[in-house]
Amino acid sequence: MKLDAAQKSKTIYWASGIVSICGIIFEVLFGALGSYILGDGVKQYTLTISLFLTGMGVGASLSERVTKNLLGAFIVVEFAVAFVGGFSSLTMFGVTAFASGGADALYLYSITFVVGALTGVELPILIRKANELGVELNKSTARVLFSDYAGGLIGGLLFVYLLRPQMGMVQSAFVVGCINLTVALTVLWLFRRELKYVKTYATVGVLIGISLTWGVLFGEAQAYSFEKRLYEDPIIHMEDTAYQRIVLTKEQGDTRLYLNGALQFSSSDEHRYHETLIHIPMAQAVEPKHVLVLGGGDGLAVRELLKYPQLESVTLVDLDPRMVELANENHHLLQINEASLQNDKVNVYHEDAFEFMEQTSDKYDVIISDLPDPNNESLNKLYTQEFYSLLRNHLTPGGAMMVQATSPVFATSSYWTIVETIAATGLYTEQFHIDVPSFGNWGFVLGSKQRIRPEQLELTVNTNFLTEDMISSLTYFGKDEDSHIMEKGKAVEIKPNTLIDPHLIQKYERDWINY
Repeated sequence: MKLDAAQKSKTIYWASGIVSICGIIFEVLFGALGSYILGDGVKQYTLTISLFLTGMGVGASLSERVTKNLLGAFIVVEFAVAFVGGFSSLTMFGVTAFASGGADALYLYSITFVVGALTGVELPILIRKANELGVELNKSTARVLFSDYAGGLIGGLLFVYLLRPQMGMVQSAFVVGCINLTVALTVLWLFRRELKYVKTYATVGVLIGISLTWGVLFGEAQAYSFEKRLYEDPIIHMEDTAYQRIVLTKEQGDTRLYLNGALQFSSSDEHRYHETLIHIPMAQAVEPKHVLVLGGGDGLAVRELLKYPQLESVTLVDLDPRMVELANENHHLLQINEASLQNDKVNVYHEDAFEFMEQTSDKYDVIISDLPDPNNESLNKLYTQEFYSLLRNHLTPGGAMMVQATSPVFATSSYWTIVETIAATGLYTEQFHIDVPSFGNWGFVLGSKQRIRPEQLELTVNTNFLTEDMISSLTYFGKDEDSHIMEKGKAVEIKPNTLIDPHLIQKYERDWINY
């Protein structure tokens, strides 16, 4: 089939749109990889997008040197994007598993820049080719750029709603690489009459296609073997949801849950954490009948709450529906949470905790904040004075709330910033910390509308760890974990964390950098 100039131009526009879709997918994919493996999603998305765009600028500049054999150059670039981008996620997991000392970050940023540079070469070549075909320069530029921008929107939507939740980050990269390769081979076929070295291009394309097909079929399993090196125990369940990566491990009866690589609990000692989280605020509150749990989709906090016969309702707000489904389906989790989320007293909502608190008009006797640590912007808002003020406003007059507040040993300034932030809402506060072998020393903050007297708190249910006599002792902190933090001989300023001044993120990052 011989194409006329108009048909060739349409092919160029379609090619530009499709490669733009692939480019934006790789861009956000690298941000997601950085967020999962390196933490601090906002930071990683910012760095990867910046590096990708910078790479595009460098690539566009280098494209000036391509003046002959435009389509041949385009095919070579697509081959490179297909291969490098396709293997990007798998190799990232490999580097993370086997290297150390920041090699994973260096690798991610390098590959982001390289793929960005290759992507930057694409459009200038296609614009020049459209111009060669007789399309006026202003029209060829406008049409190719339209295809590029429209493709960017489609790519973003595909990644968020199809690729990441359905295929995961490894398989998605290989699938997108296959699309880049398909574009290259299609252009090779349609323009074969004006290209040299067609057989060579075809041979290279077939070899890349074989490698990418292997990746689509077996890449996830290979990444799984890499990722097993990141965990102490054998993995028994792994999946990517729309919000996070869930991993369950088990060894000699010890089941552990990881979300985005961070340990959430170990079945051998989680009772220490959850008994402190639940029973102290339940003892502080006056006639606790209605309880709100923010986070806690594993069902362990709710298990402890259901020990109270006077309890009338538990409202659980967890953003990820898949986590709750897993807690209700996986027999390893069901053994630990005792099917607590299936209890008739429990109502589950899958919403952002901040938005839920803004919209609800309900009052609660106890509020439990069992949310992930504030290591990014989206989580930071759940550790602000504004958020804790919302919690205060939804407490009954005799109500109490308990906040998991990271480690006062490993993240001392972060812990006391959370304390100060809760106190800034006008609530009475008391600080507690316990030793959880799988975590280390961990802190909590109790807030109440009534004065808190730890020595007077009474336990009315059976526990495996917590006793009335020890509650007061949990409020004592050593010299190296109290609020008088020093850095380089200077006192660290402790002030409330707010939406306008979210300084807790930087403190948290500094605190945990050596752990």
